[in-house]
Amino acid sequence: MSAVVSRITKRRSGALNILFGSPIIGPIAALILASIFFSTQTDRFMTGTNMSLIVQQVMVVGTLAIGQTLVILTAGIDLSNGAVMALSSVIMTSMAVDYGLNPFVAILIGILVALAFGVMNGALVTFIRLPPFIVTLGTLNIAFALTRIYTTQTVTGLPPAMLFFGNTFKIGDTAITYGSVLMFVLFIITWFVLRSTPAGRYLYAVGDNPEAARLAGISTTRLLIGVYSVAALSYAIAGLLLAARTGVGDPQAGQNANLESITAVVLGGTSLFGGRGNIMGTLVGALIVGVFRNGLQLMGVESIYQVLITGVLVIVAVSIDQLSHRGS
Repeated sequence: MSAVVSRITKRRSGALNILFGSPIIGPIAALILASIFFSTQTDRFMTGTNMSLIVQQVMVVGTLAIGQTLVILTAGIDLSNGAVMALSSVIMTSMAVDYGLNPFVAILIGILVALAFGVMNGALVTFIRLPPFIVTLGTLNIAFALTRIYTTQTVTGLPPAMLFFGNTFKIGDTAITYGSVLMFVLFIITWFVLRSTPAGRYLYAVGDNPEAARLAGISTTRLLIGVYSVAALSYAIAGLLLAARTGVGDPQAGQNANLESITAVVLGGTSLFGGRGNIMGTLVGALIVGVFRNGLQLMGVESIYQVLITGVLVIVAVSIDQLSHRGS
């Protein structure tokens, strides 16, 4: 009898360790506590309309953060994502408006431009073995310059096909954009791939110990190029969502998007050392930033203090990750 009780106790203890040891638990708790706090400060916060607005505000950065998460899971980082998003967005909108191309062909061209940057980043990291920070810092400047060389004018008069994801449908009295739905779908797909496919397991293995992964027969070169390419695809989709939400192709967009996407990833519990994290944590991290900024704005707090608090949150999250890494 005592042996049975011991086994049951061990199973419960193991389940609790898995639950509370998960890096996503902290971000979820922070999101819940922040939501409770702001709902006590203003009646406008906890409404369907405001919740939908928060999701709309984070859908572009959230989509960028999907690609950023994949890169960071391999112990890399991508500083170029905001600039690549802006370049892709401007090219696809300009091709449709200024050159009269079919909108879907124009979108495809914008995606191909982003993919070219993804392949370039991956190739430089793998073949020449340059640090991801240096590589993506360089491609950040290249994409930024190419955007300004291509155009300095905002592209207006977008065709309806490019504005689709900015359109809304209603659930009750709450208007929800199709872009918000797309972001959630992308998170679910990425979660499934990382959790239930060999490619996802290989990605975690490379981030945890690339040499051991290589010795185990994993093609680290092919995997890393694939990761940076898929990340670039998410940047192009973010560019399309940005155009749909704002109704224009803006060459000035995305200048701080790289830092915002990294913030979402870090707040979501993904380790900057690679090999540990959860894509759904990134979604929670993006929502945390959105909730704080929205709640503080409803309370009448100046925007500069919103940035200040976001910075404090990032430092706290990275400190926890660093202490956890040392302890392990």
